[in-house]
Amino acid sequence: MDLSAFPRVSLGTWPTPLEEAPRLAATLGAPPVLIKRDDVNGLGAGGNKLRKLEFLLGQAIEQGADTIITFGALQTNHGRQTAAACAKLGLRCELVLTAKVPMTGAAYERSGNVVLDHMFGANVHVCADADETVKAYEKVNHDKAVTLPVGGSNGLGTLGYVAAAVELVGQLDERGIDNATIVVPDGSGATAAGVALGTELLGWRGTVHAASVSHTAADAEQELRTLAADAAALLGEPAPELGHVTVTDDTIGPGYGVPTPEMWDVLKLFAETEGVILDPVYTGKAAVKFREIAPRSDVPVVFLHTGGLPGFYGYAPEAVAQF
Repeated sequence: MDLSAFPRVSLGTWPTPLEEAPRLAATLGAPPVLIKRDDVNGLGAGGNKLRKLEFLLGQAIEQGADTIITFGALQTNHGRQTAAACAKLGLRCELVLTAKVPMTGAAYERSGNVVLDHMFGANVHVCADADETVKAYEKVNHDKAVTLPVGGSNGLGTLGYVAAAVELVGQLDERGIDNATIVVPDGSGATAAGVALGTELLGWRGTVHAASVSHTAADAEQELRTLAADAAALLGEPAPELGHVTVTDDTIGPGYGVPTPEMWDVLKLFAETEGVILDPVYTGKAAVKFREIAPRSDVPVVFLHTGGLPGFYGYAPEAVAQF
């Protein structure tokens, strides 16, 4: 697959580390466990959106954009990374945020990603409902503005994780691992879709498990397949079969961004065994599924850490009560 034909800006530090996690594996009684550290890729406190933004902002700049508009929940990681990328590239950033998560209080509303959005110079518009969101968007949109979807998740953004799949499979090959299970959080869909598409195009013999953190398994799988097909079309490839992909939704709990006891337990597990911090919204929920899968696996298991550390501080009062 040739990704060189697409305009692209440099935002991350690649490749990100693929770290062995022997104490975590021993605690779980699991085969070798590895963590793909896409949380430590540099710009704007890191995270998976940077891979998507390299392609999305590359195209926007080629189109002559001077402003980027995007959307998300109040503690959106995508918004924070978009704001940081715009700061680096000299673009105006407009974040149109809505109260999608039933969380309140000073920590959630004023700390974490929210503070960083402002530090990176974004104009932050907090909207109570869909009507306010539409009005805010119409106010900031203009002919030199480019609008990015929630999570940077469209066919072009998905290419960021097609590239990541090539990187990850290469790192596994260097370790002599030709078969593994990759567990990845699935929110807006493009991260999981890119990994699924990339591994299929490579003919890799392992499997991908996408743990939905927001949608039903049926909806998440449909979104993943649509995004993978859109990205494949950009590459001149047919829609992928994705027979090696499983999507589940049983670790979401009460809803997107709402903590669960199991999520807090697994955050403590990763922290105590490997010194790795997960976030309550994405990686924490996916890691609950990882904890279930790993001990039953007969092949190595890779956990794709998509970042989200700043958002952890939005949940600080809840975390203090747990730990």
